[in-house]
Amino acid sequence: MRLVTALDGRPPLGVEPGPELREFAGELRTLFRGLDAPAADALAARCTPGPQACADYLAAVRIPPWEFVEALLDAHPDAPGRPEVRERLRRSRLAALRVAPPIGWAVRQIEGQLHAAEREVQEADEEAEQAERELARTRQTSAAPDAPGAPGGSGAPDPSADRTGPARPADLLAEKAGQARERSARAAARRDLMRRQLILVERQQGTTAAPPAPTGTAAGETGEAGGIELPKILLVDDRPENLVVLEALLGPHGHQLVPATSGPDALRALMEPDGYAAILLDVQMPGMDGYETAARIRSRARTRDIPIVFVTAIGSGPDHARHAYAAGAADFIPKPVDPWTVRAKVASFVELHRERRG
Repeated sequence: MRLVTALDGRPPLGVEPGPELREFAGELRTLFRGLDAPAADALAARCTPGPQACADYLAAVRIPPWEFVEALLDAHPDAPGRPEVRERLRRSRLAALRVAPPIGWAVRQIEGQLHAAEREVQEADEEAEQAERELARTRQTSAAPDAPGAPGGSGAPDPSADRTGPARPADLLAEKAGQARERSARAAARRDLMRRQLILVERQQGTTAAPPAPTGTAAGETGEAGGIELPKILLVDDRPENLVVLEALLGPHGHQLVPATSGPDALRALMEPDGYAAILLDVQMPGMDGYETAARIRSRARTRDIPIVFVTAIGSGPDHARHAYAAGAADFIPKPVDPWTVRAKVASFVELHRERRG
């Protein structure tokens, strides 16, 4: 398999790529041609859904995910030591995405969440490591022979050694490290989820809709298809027109859609919680809002593990994201909703639901 020799023989595109995409693909081709044959073939073999995708990326048919660009840079003999090349490609790719119909906005949105999760993993790991270093020093100091309160040591006993009194510094540091590690694990799970969603968005590139429903499933059909139980998606929004939009986006793609127009309606729908892959939950609702509804769902043993995706118009910045995650959300979708973002996010939770069941 040698893709370089086939690049100039690509068939004409149905839609002429813009100058941004042509420039970006040209930079990728220059780097790709600098690889030896084994490295080029190995890179192509890693592409999803197959090696042909690599040829599409290089021929300006499709915009590659950033992971492909990083893999190309890592495989190139010169590029890894030149950070300016990585930055130029990042800007060039973003320029192509800004004008690329129809998935560009979805990619940028999910990549933003991915990078936020990666930063949180790094920050939480650093906090945990610092607490663990301080804990090690505290234990060494406490174990020193001349430390106050140590066996044979000088000075009065340390009152914090009394387990019935205030928490000892070592206990506080251990708790701090444990909490940071838990936060890192949760952020890492979100990072892995966003990576899965980027792959699902990228598969929609060049199409006008999400992937077709499972084999044997008619559009909008509910129940079972071909002996396979269709996953249920609970849609919660107090505005009927918003439910209509979500149903139009997701209905033809092999899901059982269960609408609810309030928090209490959602809780009633979850009285039989089996089969739910995700809950798309509006935040701003009269009476019981999305946060309270999520708390009620999380308080029930049979529903606490169903992923909640907040659909919110109140913002998508870091503060709103932290609020959503602290309230028990597995993900969030800003309003107005982007069709490809919604489809990819729901598809990722459906995949995870089937993996858990299968």
